[in-house]
Amino acid sequence: MKKLIVLAVLIAATLLLLGCTQEKTTEQKKEFKAAFVYIGPVGDAGWSYAHDQGRKFIEKKYGIKTSYSESVPEGEAERVIREYAEQGYNIIFTTSFGYMDPTIAVAKDYPNIVFEHCSGYKTAKNVGTYFGRIYQADYLTGIVAGMMTKSNKIGYVAPVPIPEVIRGINAFALGVKKVNPNATVHVVWVGTWYDPAKEREAAESLINEGCDVIAQGQDSPAAQQVAQEHGVHSIGYNSDMYKFAPKAHLTAAIWNWSVVYDYIVKNVMEGKWKSEKIWWGIDKGLVGLAPFNEVVPEKVKKVVQEEKEKYLKGEVPEQYPFVGPIYDQQGKLVKAKGEVMSDEELLSMMFFVDNVVGEIPK
Repeated sequence: MKKLIVLAVLIAATLLLLGCTQEKTTEQKKEFKAAFVYIGPVGDAGWSYAHDQGRKFIEKKYGIKTSYSESVPEGEAERVIREYAEQGYNIIFTTSFGYMDPTIAVAKDYPNIVFEHCSGYKTAKNVGTYFGRIYQADYLTGIVAGMMTKSNKIGYVAPVPIPEVIRGINAFALGVKKVNPNATVHVVWVGTWYDPAKEREAAESLINEGCDVIAQGQDSPAAQQVAQEHGVHSIGYNSDMYKFAPKAHLTAAIWNWSVVYDYIVKNVMEGKWKSEKIWWGIDKGLVGLAPFNEVVPEKVKKVVQEEKEKYLKGEVPEQYPFVGPIYDQQGKLVKAKGEVMSDEELLSMMFFVDNVVGEIPK
């Protein structure tokens, strides 16, 4: 009888302990808060939209509270970030290159809060950085453009002249060159990440110059819509923009931010987070391609898939296609045959490869 009583007490204690543990875990989820600061509107169908899909993913998966601020100018970023910090958010994601210094500044005053800055290079004990090797996907879309053009003139509506953008244009151009050495990529700058009117004007000017494929680096689908209006092809960016131009949109280099947000939030919640510089590619699923339009021939898809497999199987370095020989616009050899550009060189890239037409604004 005594043994039965002792056993019953042990079972009751175990159940009580389990209940307390589950209650504590539930309480932790309720208390955990993640904030996001966006440079554009979440309805832009581009950069901020893609990030917000990642926010929704972690909110649903972990049952945590998330908040966001959209269309935050770089000059107001520190105020917005600081407000989230004062409200006791456990982690704050700042999603634009221009938010780098404001993020570092606020993080110094809140050492117990985790800050993650997207696309920057400054870190601290409580600040990490994250980005994706989107140039890998840009390279693949360049192959599509190079095989689909008939005029051998491909247009690129470019946002702002920073290494990230220049790297993407060059990767795209190297994809074009791999399958079509006679084609050139013509760049027009608009000086902003999100201005549909300017993007539209730039796309129209490129089409008037004879470009029959229009690519972009901005957040709105304006360039895609202009391409459809003029009966030419287009390559999207950030997210699948097919629905905005179903007749023109061939594919797009896209982000899947849920991959990295899942990784970071899980580590923070489990107390395993540490400051690191994340820069993942196709093999991790952070970047990829939107589905092909039905007008894209099977032979084009085959070439793209073969190149994509090189990343997935580890047959090429992460820096691919930035493997020599690479020449700049002046014909100068930047990398000899077989030489691989380092991450440092990619992150500071400020030159165009030899099949790009256009200048980099100073």
